[in-house]
Amino acid sequence: MFKIDYKMKVKLIKQLDFKLIAIVLLILGFGLVMITSATHLNSGGSFAKIYKQLIAFILGVGIVMIILCFDYNTIGKHYKALYLISLILLVSVLLPGLGLESRGASRWIKLGPITLQTSEIAKFTFIMSYAKILEGHRGKLNNLKEIVPVVMYAVPFLGLIIAQPDLGTALVFICIVGAMLFVSGLNTKIIKRCIVIAVIISPLLYLIMADHQKVRIEAFLNPEDITLKGNYQVMQSLIAIGSGGITGKGIYNGTQNQENFLPINDSDFIFAVVGEELGAIGMLVLIGLYVLMLFRLIYISGEAKDFYGTLIVIGVFGMLFYQIVQNISMTIAVLPVTGITLPLVSAGASSVLTSLANIGLALNVYMRRKKINF
Repeated sequence: MFKIDYKMKVKLIKQLDFKLIAIVLLILGFGLVMITSATHLNSGGSFAKIYKQLIAFILGVGIVMIILCFDYNTIGKHYKALYLISLILLVSVLLPGLGLESRGASRWIKLGPITLQTSEIAKFTFIMSYAKILEGHRGKLNNLKEIVPVVMYAVPFLGLIIAQPDLGTALVFICIVGAMLFVSGLNTKIIKRCIVIAVIISPLLYLIMADHQKVRIEAFLNPEDITLKGNYQVMQSLIAIGSGGITGKGIYNGTQNQENFLPINDSDFIFAVVGEELGAIGMLVLIGLYVLMLFRLIYISGEAKDFYGTLIVIGVFGMLFYQIVQNISMTIAVLPVTGITLPLVSAGASSVLTSLANIGLALNVYMRRKKINF
């Protein structure tokens, strides 16, 4: 029995998508180099964030290995428990004494020396549970009677995240849900109507936004006013990217970055560091790696042996796609500033662990895309 299990493990390992693994490692390596620049390691800066990033990477690899040990269908059988765990994680940050408030938002819990952003973990559990909920609705989402129940499963998540408040993460969840619904065969007429309705009610949504969220919208609409929160960061980001030109100023030579003009340069605005020091070429290389990763996820979703696997990978795709587009767009003033980090590149343990864990799900689906016979 042990011998057969060993042979099975070897065959499964051979089925891994090594192309996706290579792309992810290249992005992680790229990010690590940029963090050394953003934290001024070249001029006596602290190693703390580098160590933290490396530890997150090692832990992330460990999590991926654990995920790969279990068939995603076996995990999916416990989707109700995963759904409940997701809600508990999001509720926990709102509990007095457990939730940690910072800059007017309660998004973290503190467990001894560890600070966790629970919504990051909830992305993983939500994708696993929501994919199972949608699995049986393929091709049936043609009317409100079918659509409303499956959408309602996602409403509590959005409500709890908005209550933190964290509109940026709420949009990530909306993108995950939207991608899954689209692949499940959501009627295109309904999609068009939803877009029209969203545009019509957007002024009403503005009225119920938190004050700091309203300021960000106002800042986006009035980019010349640097007294509005977020505009100073964006202006410095544009200066950094613009001054980088085609080839950049060279690694560790970016003045906006090295002289601390660029705020939050190791996380939210790390793409501006790339633009200043590596220029348009560096930005295109990074974007190219992201495009390869996203296309690889689409390929894996099509290779899945069942629709549940397809939905899982599409959920991961939706999450990463939105975060990449949102982060890069806000650094070049195309979208309002949010706290969305650049996946696998920005400094931040929670972000790295979440990205790797979800990529681990995609690897799990691909690894088990066909039945292994002995």
